[in-house]
Amino acid sequence: MLSRTSSAAFFIALPTIRVSGVAKANRRRLMSEINVVPYIDVMLVLLVIFMVTAPLMTQGIKVDLPEAISGPLQVSDNEPMLVVSVKVDGTYYMNVGDNEEAVKLSLIAERANKIISANPDIRVLVEGDKRLNYGIVINLMNVLQSAGAKSVGLITEPPKQ
Repeated sequence: MLSRTSSAAFFIALPTIRVSGVAKANRRRLMSEINVVPYIDVMLVLLVIFMVTAPLMTQGIKVDLPEAISGPLQVSDNEPMLVVSVKVDGTYYMNVGDNEEAVKLSLIAERANKIISANPDIRVLVEGDKRLNYGIVINLMNVLQSAGAKSVGLITEPPKQ
């Protein structure tokens, strides 16, 4: 026989024992087991949801990056970055955090200056398509340096082997 108290703890009732004509009830023992099966079910559902949605959360402009042998860039998750992308057709995109938008070259200097002055430690990176004219990427790097970027890095892909 199970009984529930107001504190939602379960007790197991033990049979009463008669000793010398007086009925004594044994003390009820607290059931100290937690049913974790529902928690495991919820965790598995959350795991499946994250596994399905993680590939969908990739962001960025589709750019065919040049290949170069270089070490990976050490970046922490909370470090701010300004990424300026140039597609093969010459369109520029600015990416700060999750916000990404097409921008004309004439406005990049103004916007980059505001971003860099608000956060002087921001990393500035250029992502250019490998089929672009070299002069376009260099011109973009000059614009970013004139906007106040201390250094401008290039994003590449490791060579395919």
